[in-house]
Amino acid sequence: MKTSNKSCKQLKIPASKIDVLTEADVVVCGGGCSGVTAAVAAARHGASVVLIERWPTVGGMATNALVNGWHRSDREKVVINGLVEESAQRAEKEGWIVQDSQYPHAHETHWFDPEGMRIVWHRMLKEAGVRTFCHTAVGEPLIEDRKIKAVFVDTKRGRRAILGKMFVDSTGDGDLAAKAGVPFSYGRESDGLVQGMTLIFSLEGIDKSLSKERLEAVPGVMDLMRELRDKGDLPQFNDANCGHYLRNAENGTLWNMLPVSGNPLDEEELTSLTAEAREKLVSYLALWRKELPGYEKASIRETGFALGVRESRRITGLKALDHNMILDAVKHKDAIGHGVWMIDIHDPKGTGYTTYSDRGTKNMLEAGTSYHIPLGMCLNKQISNLAVAGRCASSTHEAHSSVRVQTHCMVMGQGVGTLAAMASDANRKLGEVNVKDLQKKLRADGVYLDDVP
Repeated sequence: MKTSNKSCKQLKIPASKIDVLTEADVVVCGGGCSGVTAAVAAARHGASVVLIERWPTVGGMATNALVNGWHRSDREKVVINGLVEESAQRAEKEGWIVQDSQYPHAHETHWFDPEGMRIVWHRMLKEAGVRTFCHTAVGEPLIEDRKIKAVFVDTKRGRRAILGKMFVDSTGDGDLAAKAGVPFSYGRESDGLVQGMTLIFSLEGIDKSLSKERLEAVPGVMDLMRELRDKGDLPQFNDANCGHYLRNAENGTLWNMLPVSGNPLDEEELTSLTAEAREKLVSYLALWRKELPGYEKASIRETGFALGVRESRRITGLKALDHNMILDAVKHKDAIGHGVWMIDIHDPKGTGYTTYSDRGTKNMLEAGTSYHIPLGMCLNKQISNLAVAGRCASSTHEAHSSVRVQTHCMVMGQGVGTLAAMASDANRKLGEVNVKDLQKKLRADGVYLDDVP
């Protein structure tokens, strides 16, 4: 894994006392969609819960990077329910979400307005009694006897400590797990590169007399971009697998056509890539105003607060999900939910193409089939009171490209959040909780697990 590490200088930090900010049965580090479901699930099962999030709002990639599509169906029926379904129902009631036109015969089932999901999830956390600390960055853990005793956080008031019995790493990048010494993999086996990232954006000022189809005519925009590139007028354009995502009838669409490639764990590089993507958008918009009828007065309505990051660290867990488990729809005795999405590798070199060149050409499950998400991919051998949820869970590069999508991350969050509450209540290690008892509680909470062997 490439890291900047430009300075070899080191500083010695003098010993000091750190004020304790708070303590809880379950401390969830990272407030993305998996962190939200982990926190809500743990709190609803009786645990006191603290959720820590570095950004101003919860939701992660869903709300801050404007990645707004959900995948819940095996192309015949919906199999991902539980807190995912509850989130969708709450958003739909207030007009924040729409069903896909092919529902339920496509993996994609819903498209939501990121602004609405912020509101829905903050309400769910508040109702469950979760103490949520946004604007708070997770730092180093304090470890004793292979257990995390506390995690240090950086706040506006200085460094503080949060004590806990159980911890969930839902940072996406596996920050807490890595700092706690849990081993991890990074990138594909051949060259260590991770999947490309994307800046999502939306436009306004497009001529309203244009038909709905023209307003969403990504293929027409793509034809223009390819033509200009081939003429030499747009050499920086990568021929990405672009698309547009519904938001709702009033607020139009979100566009995905600004892929970039690099290391999402390098702060300086990530800053540069984010600026690069926005510069591309400005140059593209100038061309659209000039070349596309109806786009003469178009302007940028919004861009994602952050790049949509697909892949970084993947922990070494008790079980690693691989591509055969996905494509063969393998069922696991320790299942905590289902996955339906295809092997979806966005080219690590940044063109945006979805590829499956590392292993073969088949990349979708057969219609009507789904695979199990096993609990073992969320647990580790090193730290007995730490679970992970989300795209940092244990998998190969290929399998990760399926299980990384939001609904699957939310499945993991609900599973390990429920587990953490059970372990805390019984004063046991996470791995000591009876998985059948966990599955019983998940079923009672609406998670589909009827096919567990």
